Parts: sequence; structure tokens; C-alpha cells
Amino acid sequence: MPIEFAKYQGLGNDFILIDNRHSSEPVLTPEQAVSMCDRHFGIGADGVIFALPGQNGTDYTMRIFNSDGSEPEMCGNGIRCLAKFIADLEAAEIHPPLSKGGSKSKTEYRIHTLAGVISPELRSDGQVKVDMGLPRLMAAEIPTTLAAPDAKVIDVPIEVADKSWSVTCVSMGNPHCITFVDDVSAVALETVGPQFEHHPAFPQRTNTEFIQVIRRDYIKMRVWERGAGVTLACGTGACAAVVAGVLVGKCDRTTAVELPGGVLEIEWAEVSGRIYMTGPAQQVFTGCLSQLSVVSCQLTVVS
Repeated sequence: MPIEFAKYQGLGNDFILIDNRHSSEPVLTPEQAVSMCDRHFGIGADGVIFALPGQNGTDYTMRIFNSDGSEPEMCGNGIRCLAKFIADLEAAEIHPPLSKGGSKSKTEYRIHTLAGVISPELRSDGQVKVDMGLPRLMAAEIPTTLAAPDAKVIDVPIEVADKSWSVTCVSMGNPHCITFVDDVSAVALETVGPQFEHHPAFPQRTNTEFIQVIRRDYIKMRVWERGAGVTLACGTGACAAVVAGVLVGKCDRTTAVELPGGVLEIEWAEVSGRIYMTGPAQQVFTGCLSQLSVVSCQLTVVS
């Protein structure tokens, strides 16, 4: 049976979105997702995201397969795209339009993920603000062996690619290793990134963020994502980078994070300790798959 899909991007981090609300299991296998993500022989994406029925009182469930077929706990840019996708689905299903003011869909959702419940909100300016929850800082929570299980990993040395790096580790429901450098453009990401990801100190592998501080409220970031490689943006990574920056005294609690694909606004609330991420999500095109071949496609033109 043909499968309809939509492609969305958040700061260039792009995803194939599938309406999977009829089933609690993804309609595609990880191997099929790999084929779809291939940028030469498939649609091309950093991952495939499935909108499944909610669990335990949530509105929806998010599952994602990376471009290598692995399944991460969550994805920050991906959940913004999922929220926009869900809102578009719901808006299209409201018939007839409301008697006053036309159709209306929800603007806030509670989404079940493998990293816990995440709450995105679609703002009137087109941005999506996401309550990313609390960062996890203990070594056992990340997980990493760079410190005792009940200790934080802050400015700890690690040997990677014949060099000693000072790293801080944070979990946003998925593992992140953050290191501050003088010039992010000088980092050989394709060489260093895989060595961080597969370092034995990270038993579940890790995402790695390289950060250049421009001002206390503005940083530049490049990222090697676990299971996806070099990407133009990483939402959970931007959150983890600001947490790390605060912990080492380099960043304010509200900081703009410049990535190759654009800028995310990150706030680590002092009172609640929760992280808030704000950024764009945009539909690129919609299409239909038949036996993993694209049989039709409609481009979304953005002015």
C-alpha cells in the first residue's frame, strides 16, 4: 500500500515525516528508513520520524530512525518538525471550518518519546518553542565512564585523535559530549567526530558538539550527531551546549546558538531548571511512496 509522507526541515536538519497514527509500531523498518534517507538513491534526510498514537495521556508518540538505521531517544529539531507536521495534519482534518474565524488546530502538544514527555508549542510568529525538560548531569545518566557514576563530568580530559580535549557531558535524554574550541571552522569534524562517537568512554555512543564562544549570550556550534554524522543543526545538542557553557562559566542561561543551518534560542531557566528551545520548522515537500519508490511529489514553495 502506498505511504504518504512529508519532508520538513529545521535549520537544515531534515526529516521524512510519516502519519503513523493508525498503529503503535512504525510502518517502516530501520533498513527501509536507511534507504529513504539516502541522498542519492532515496528521498534524502537525516532521519525518518513517525507520528504514533499517544501513550499514558500524551497526545502523540514520536519514534525516529536515524539515517544509519539506529534509533535515538529524541531529536530536538525533529520534534519541532513533528509538531508542525501534526498541526498541519490536524488542520487538514477539520471539516467543515469553524463558524467563526475558519479552521483551528492545537498549538501545544504533549509528545511521548524515549527520552520522556516533551512539550512543543507552535507560536504565532511561526517559531516552535519546546520545553525540553531537565538536563541530566550525572555520569551514569549520560552514560559515560569519564567520572564516577554519581559525579558530574565538567571540564574532564579525554584523548581523541591523538589530542587531549577538555569535555563536559550532558544528557538531554540522549548523550552529548561538549568541548570548547577557539575556532569551530578549524575542527576536522569528519575525522574527529566518529572517534568521539565510538570512544569507549561512551557505552551508548555520543553526540559531540564543538563550541566557539563569541559572547556570553552568543555561541557558534558544529556537531557530529550519533547515527547521522555531520548535520546542519542539532536541537538537543544546542541545549546541551548552553548547559555546558553555564557549568564552565562561559555562557549565560539565555544564549543564542549559531549552527550552520541557522540560529536557535536556548534558555536554561534558573528556578525550574528546565530547558526551552525555540526555532523554526518548515515543510519542504509532500509525496507518496510505493515499494519505497517515490511515485508522486509536491514541492512546497516558501516565499
